[in-house]
Amino acid sequence: MKIIKTKIKDLVIVKTNIYKDHRGFFKEIERSKILKKKFIFDCLSYSKKNTLRGLHLQKIKPQAKLITVAHGEILDVVVDLRKNSKTYGKHFSIKINQNSDFSLFIPEGFAHGFMCLSKNCIIYYKCTNYRNEKSEVTLKWNDKDLKIKWPIKKPILSKKDRLGIPLSDY
Repeated sequence: MKIIKTKIKDLVIVKTNIYKDHRGFFKEIERSKILKKKFIFDCLSYSKKNTLRGLHLQKIKPQAKLITVAHGEILDVVVDLRKNSKTYGKHFSIKINQNSDFSLFIPEGFAHGFMCLSKNCIIYYKCTNYRNEKSEVTLKWNDKDLKIKWPIKKPILSKKDRLGIPLSDY
């Protein structure tokens, strides 16, 4: 495993080890000595094609996340909301699929979302904190200030995601 830096400080791609043979593959997801984070909460998410989830963040009890696609393909998007960051309000996006030889590590202080690009997808999250509904914030997925290039204009959204706030109100 190795770390690949992105254009946003502390947001990294974790290049994973995949062992393949005629039966399929075995993929390592995380080693504590690489990220030096304590992941205490794991989640699995299933979505249908064109579903957009996000952009979500916990303000009071922030979570770092390690995102791995177990099935299908997604466009994963994060927005830096760390007030003292040089890249505050900037986003990073990357396609990840079940064959990708990496996972995306998202530090605390980032909003996170993704769109399912395949017929369906399953996302595996490792988180450094438990879900705290009272501290959740959702950014508006299509906020003009963020300039995120989503692949479609009318995704499938939850009520919570339709009611996201603009970055300027954060």
